[in-house]
Amino acid sequence: MITKSIERAQRKVEENNFGIRKRLLEYDDVMNSQREVIYKKRRHALYGERLAVDISNMIYDVVENIIATHQEDRDFEAYRMAMLTTLAADAYVTESEFIQKNKDELTEEVYEKVYKNYRLKCEHLAQRAYPVIKEVYENQSRYENIAIPITDGKNAMQVVANLKKAYNDKGREITLAIEKGVTLGVIDDAWKDHLREMDELRSSVQNATYEQKDPLLIYKFESFELFKILLQKINRDITAFITKANLPVQEPSQVKEAQAPKRTDTSKLKEERSDLLSRANPTSERQVTSPIRVEKKVGRNDPCPCGSGKKYKNCHGREE
Repeated sequence: MITKSIERAQRKVEENNFGIRKRLLEYDDVMNSQREVIYKKRRHALYGERLAVDISNMIYDVVENIIATHQEDRDFEAYRMAMLTTLAADAYVTESEFIQKNKDELTEEVYEKVYKNYRLKCEHLAQRAYPVIKEVYENQSRYENIAIPITDGKNAMQVVANLKKAYNDKGREITLAIEKGVTLGVIDDAWKDHLREMDELRSSVQNATYEQKDPLLIYKFESFELFKILLQKINRDITAFITKANLPVQEPSQVKEAQAPKRTDTSKLKEERSDLLSRANPTSERQVTSPIRVEKKVGRNDPCPCGSGKKYKNCHGREE
């Protein structure tokens, strides 16, 4: 009878633990699906896979979002300012066209002009950079990669380009390096912020149990909304930077060799730590700690432990 009760209790504990683990995995599945999308974008930028296609899609999404936001309100001036501040582009349509045209048709028309203008800007950048690249390559051919400062007029960063490739394709490698560097930088910064927001969301939804609601369901819904905002921010920040990107470098002397990232030798750190410990305590040996013994306290009316036969209070207890 007792054995069966123990088995039932053990089974209930195991079922409860399994349910907890399953619940945690369901929370993790939400993050894993988002991580796959972000890492895929990052991989495209890192290895050059479909980066041009991703840039094109980002520009389209930003144009579509700007038009959808302001056409419904028939606010042409707000649309024009959004195009200028976000994409450094003109309106490309008249106010009457903006109000009367179909949203999809308008998006396609504006996107084609924005993208064409962006490709022309990239060619102009390559032409401006090539004379500097040519002189650096001919005089500093030992450089493998070069660090090039870029700015959008507000923020600045450095991108790394292969000197030989930039020389051979007449500066086009510079524009590719800008797209790659900006994309990786924006994705990494936005993803770190998103992870913090997801941690806060996961903690806050647990309060939903007090309202008789499923925390996991709320977590999935809210995380989807956060992820949509993340993708919009990534698209907007990348397109805003690359469409305004400019090379402040004018002289070959301003071009520096890209330094390889330093790697920490962990084995050396461990050796140094052990040396410091041995020097701090060269004769350190394992100290054996005696167990603490707790003796029973003698009551005042108990016989005295000395063996006199008297009560403790009339014998050695008088000293207390």
